[in-house]
Amino acid sequence: MAVEAIPLQPTEEIGVVRPYALTGGRTRANYHLELETLISTKAGALLAVPDQIELQVIMEECRTPQSVAEIASRLRVPLGVARVLISDAADAGLVTVHRTVSGDESAEAHLTLMERVLSGLRRL
Repeated sequence: MAVEAIPLQPTEEIGVVRPYALTGGRTRANYHLELETLISTKAGALLAVPDQIELQVIMEECRTPQSVAEIASRLRVPLGVARVLISDAADAGLVTVHRTVSGDESAEAHLTLMERVLSGLRRL
């Protein structure tokens, strides 16, 4: 008796989009975005509805300031892709990129930032 193979059919359709397809293959952002850089939605931009769903998600999530790392996590995309998408949203005037302390700043600014982080961790 011959056994006939039965082809397996997926139970649901799964649409997979490669992360860099979301950015048109671009890998560089127009802004210097650190992991801790805060992003917030501009008040006037709440009425705008961008075509790209990822930009809509960024706007929704950033009604309260969110870090670049948090946005990447919520979008479930690599950090580089999130940086490009956030940069696109900022270029479109949808979000504000808040200034962070960088390596060029004074030691006092770094100390202040570290004290704020430590204070936040203690409150947890």
